[in-house]
Amino acid sequence: MSAAAATAAVASGVEESEESASHAFSRAFVVGFASDTTCVARMRRLTAHCLRWWGLDQEAEQAHDLAENAVLCVSELVTNAVRHGHGDGRLSIVCTVEDLYVEVADGNPEPAELRSASDDDTTGRGLVLVDALSTDWGVNDGGKTTWCVFNIPEGML
Repeated sequence: MSAAAATAAVASGVEESEESASHAFSRAFVVGFASDTTCVARMRRLTAHCLRWWGLDQEAEQAHDLAENAVLCVSELVTNAVRHGHGDGRLSIVCTVEDLYVEVADGNPEPAELRSASDDDTTGRGLVLVDALSTDWGVNDGGKTTWCVFNIPEGML
């Protein structure tokens, strides 16, 4: 289930399918951002704050690693949206008991692609980090949205 679908389910209080019935929806936020590099740090801080508020940045090493990885992936996905997007962007984060969904929409129909960067390149490593740190990632909405998901260890919430 995408972050957008999960966000819609949280907002409406209605579960969409038998698959989503197994998820206990608990928290979500959606925020728009301007196509401006200063927004990257703002989205990073907002995400870190919300994860702390939701109890996902606890002293336990697993929780701390999850929060740090999610914030880094938000930073990379928002940076891509600012650099390559068409207009303003949108960050959606949904936290269920089992997963943390991160989704960034940027209006660019050209989907984000994992690529290799040479040692001398100063860019091109963002999705490599997202791929390494998240459980899964991909694109949807005709390429206009890039998402990643993190499994939440049992009992963390």
